[in-house]
Amino acid sequence: MIYLDTSVALAHLLSEDRVPPDTLWGSPLVSSRLLEYELWVRLHARSLTRTHGDLARELLSRIAFVEMTPLVLQRALEPFPVNVRTLDALHLATADFLRAHGQRVVIASYDERLSAAGLAFGFELADL
Repeated sequence: MIYLDTSVALAHLLSEDRVPPDTLWGSPLVSSRLLEYELWVRLHARSLTRTHGDLARELLSRIAFVEMTPLVLQRALEPFPVNVRTLDALHLATADFLRAHGQRVVIASYDERLSAAGLAFGFELADL
């Protein structure tokens, strides 16, 4: 399964220079519920809710969300192989929760720090 980071979702919605391949959207997608909050905060900050809201809702409907349960949050409190930012720790803890439950998780991210931390933590990166 593909763990979708907010950077990829926003690149898709905002038609940035880097956009994920169309084949990504045919894969099983999963993310932390955190992605939903990050996406809406960015759209609101750029005053794009009216123009991009329907597209955002459609994109979010394709993703299976993992809630930020006490188990996931507990993992985020533990050390990682490299220093990570707070939101990256929450994303990586969610991916680790899935992996601990037998899922093969591939991280899709345009964020270089999250990607490097994911690699250091033993995750494969999606070819974007």
